[in-house]
Amino acid sequence: MVTDPQSLILWGAGGHALVVLDLVQTRGDWEVGGCLDDLNPSRHGTDFHGVPICGGGECLDRLRAEGFANLVVAIGDNRARLAKAAEARAAGFAFPTLIHPHATVSARAVLGCGSVVCARTAINPGASIGDHVIVNTGAIVEHDCRLGSGVHLGPGAILGGGVQVEDGAWIGMGAIVKDRVRVGRKAIVGAGAVVLHDVPEGVTVSGVPARPHASTG
Repeated sequence: MVTDPQSLILWGAGGHALVVLDLVQTRGDWEVGGCLDDLNPSRHGTDFHGVPICGGGECLDRLRAEGFANLVVAIGDNRARLAKAAEARAAGFAFPTLIHPHATVSARAVLGCGSVVCARTAINPGASIGDHVIVNTGAIVEHDCRLGSGVHLGPGAILGGGVQVEDGAWIGMGAIVKDRVRVGRKAIVGAGAVVLHDVPEGVTVSGVPARPHASTG
């Protein structure tokens, strides 16, 4: 079977995958041909909101042979999303970038492959978004920000001008990061935090102003 080149596979069948599926269907220029679910094998052969669940990651080679060329990893967890993307890349898939029609993205911004930009977001001039990034509902990425690969900006998060968010970092919903602050690789900024100073690699911060979480010392 040779599929339409505008067909894609979603890797994921949970809450974030539903958001991505809705985004794709709202756009209307892509069609989701199937979903993958590694967490719940009992769902294989059923459907996800009208889209067949083909199986798990073991289906990649078969789907590629059937003619599917495009895939988006629709998993919220950064580490899992990057790991699945590496598997899909090795199987020969390409990764379209999906932008909701109700998002505002400057023509002077750069977006990497496999990233998802949700409704009511704003990405301003000079911003650079890496691969497999989630810019969730209503988030704002101001001018000249730099986001690495596998970053997740939660709903309503705000990055001031010139913020750097390194690979795999997570900015919680409603968090605010002051202009020119750096958030290190795999760091976590808690929901509602106000970040005034750089966050080191792997550290979790929360509060107003944001301070290191007790569990990270």
